[in-house]
Amino acid sequence: MIKATSNDKPLVVEILSKAFDTNNSVNYTVKQDEKRKERIKKLMEYSFDVCYLFGTIYLSNDKIACALTLLPESKKTTLKTIALDAQLAIKVIGLDRVKRVLSRESKIHSGYPKEQPVFYLWFLGVDPAHQGKGIGKSLLNEIIAESKQKKRPLYLETSMPDNVPFYLKRGFEVYNQLNFGHTLYCMRTTS
Repeated sequence: MIKATSNDKPLVVEILSKAFDTNNSVNYTVKQDEKRKERIKKLMEYSFDVCYLFGTIYLSNDKIACALTLLPESKKTTLKTIALDAQLAIKVIGLDRVKRVLSRESKIHSGYPKEQPVFYLWFLGVDPAHQGKGIGKSLLNEIIAESKQKKRPLYLETSMPDNVPFYLKRGFEVYNQLNFGHTLYCMRTTS
């Protein structure tokens, strides 16, 4: 795997926008209207920018898969992050839905350990034309190795029930399930 640079942003946004088009959690966050696909793209641009500031963005060596990781405790409030959050609220979520999305994030983060920093996997996506070939599995294995090197448990959420066995086979456990009109499986590595 390779670390993405700012020049890779269009590629990463494209991969994630395609891979998460039908994702329950993404579509819960994104205002559902005629601009839904554009809003998903804006969500992925926001996620890239936040992870570029406070985490690491990885690409598979062939650049058809990517992972956005975050070190949550390093996230700081700056003028730039305030501007990013405001754009997210206006262009992606919709002002009338911000409270709902913030409440969701609070419920998710309440399950994180207070005494130990975590390594957070925000998005793992493979270009849909190349899914099912082991590319995502390989990238996830490298992310798991990175979390072990950092001596941090790896946390993630998935709203897609079909993804749960994929993560369970790689040493994750479901530590919580939240209902937002769909089940959100909160997962973490066990070792």
